[in-house]
Amino acid sequence: MIPVGAFVNAVGIALGSLVGVAFGSRLPERIRTIVFQGLGLCTLVLGLKMALPSQQPLIVIFSIVIGSAAGEALKLESRLMRVGDILKARLRSSNPLFTDGMVNASVLFCIGAMAIVGSFDEGIRGDRAVVFSKTLIDSFAALALASAYGIGVLFSALPVLIYQGSLTVLAGTFQQWLDPATMTELTAVGGTLIIGIALNMLEVTRIALSNMLPSLLAVIGLCALAAQLP
Repeated sequence: MIPVGAFVNAVGIALGSLVGVAFGSRLPERIRTIVFQGLGLCTLVLGLKMALPSQQPLIVIFSIVIGSAAGEALKLESRLMRVGDILKARLRSSNPLFTDGMVNASVLFCIGAMAIVGSFDEGIRGDRAVVFSKTLIDSFAALALASAYGIGVLFSALPVLIYQGSLTVLAGTFQQWLDPATMTELTAVGGTLIIGIALNMLEVTRIALSNMLPSLLAVIGLCALAAQLP
């Protein structure tokens, strides 16, 4: 199975980013600031919407704790930031938000139910409706983010391609672990991470979100364990 949907999604993000960079560079700084803050608020609402339907909040909490500890031990954030800094140096970009844009956009586009369900639908049934819908949403989101963060958002297309492409190819293997109850909690954990993106965008705090990505694996394991308990 060739992950056509993942390629299309990555291209959509790249095109949206390029339009956003071209558009954003023409805006006055005060306009870009208020747009950035508006995006932060919208991202916060999206995260809350995803997180609140959780039926097992303890699983969400333990998933975040376990995943964060694992990510910190593996130094995922610093590794991803290093990649961003290398790309920035290679491109000779002077944008101070280059790496933050790449990292935050990568997390935003890779987590969430649509990324998983869309990839599985393509890999198992050859149905690309969900992933194409996600492409449309991501393209406009990339446009908005790139107008504020700059060209760094463009390079979030690569992690999306690798992540969703891998899910599509390995869809049959992963499907057995993702029943509806697990998907609910997985979405809730993803929503919690998106809330973190919003807090970073609004400069409320600085959260190393990449270090929390293993939480998405932890929640699957915890849900499987909970299902075995009486």
